[in-house]
Amino acid sequence: MLSLVPMRAEPSDKAEMVTQVLFGECLEVLSKQGNWVQVQLASDEYRGWIDYKQYVPVSVAYFQEWKAAQHPRALDIVQVVSNADMRLPVGIGAYLPFFDGMSLRIDGQSYQYSGRATNPAVPVTTAQLTKVALGFLKAPYLWGGKSMFGIDCSGFTQQVYGLCGFQLPRDASQQVAVGEEVHFATQTQPGDLAYFANDEGRITHVGIMLEGQQIMHAHGEIRIDTLDHNGIYNAERKRYSHNLRIIKRIFS
Repeated sequence: MLSLVPMRAEPSDKAEMVTQVLFGECLEVLSKQGNWVQVQLASDEYRGWIDYKQYVPVSVAYFQEWKAAQHPRALDIVQVVSNADMRLPVGIGAYLPFFDGMSLRIDGQSYQYSGRATNPAVPVTTAQLTKVALGFLKAPYLWGGKSMFGIDCSGFTQQVYGLCGFQLPRDASQQVAVGEEVHFATQTQPGDLAYFANDEGRITHVGIMLEGQQIMHAHGEIRIDTLDHNGIYNAERKRYSHNLRIIKRIFS
């Protein structure tokens, strides 16, 4: 078990990292090639390749039990999961399977966790979602990243919504299919997701709306800029950085 595992587009250490597997997350092995296994995440069905040394097999019964439940997630930037034989640092967003407030369970093994965690049984308000999002401010940009120490635009939105009990797909081009359209930038509410297209019209960027038409997004870092009907305006550089395509509302 590891705190974070890179998932790559191809079975090679040199291949593009497309996402990261978080601690406590379950996956299904689809095929094997040399030192690599092709896997599908149980959380969002995303596929890619990971090093065979970087995952621990679990029973079919545990895998099915994991998929059928909603799991608390770590809220501290860094905390420790431990038992008598191990101390493992885990980051915000890590899954805490079957966590009861003190211990979690992974395939029959019990581990201690003393940090803050989400409660999937409690509905989340847009104010709480905004607070979670603001906790990622200044996290550096990393293609395929999902941690406070490197994250991309859709990894950021997926993590924030996941910590608030809502599972989004992994990529911006997939996330855009979720929710109801908001027709004008002036009508946005905190928690709305704004999507942006490249010159070919393909969705390549996403951010989370805040109050006052401000938007949090990953552009070099998790930062706050202003959104209008044209797109994201970067006041520091005095220019637009992204062209607005559509706005979606997840929480009504």
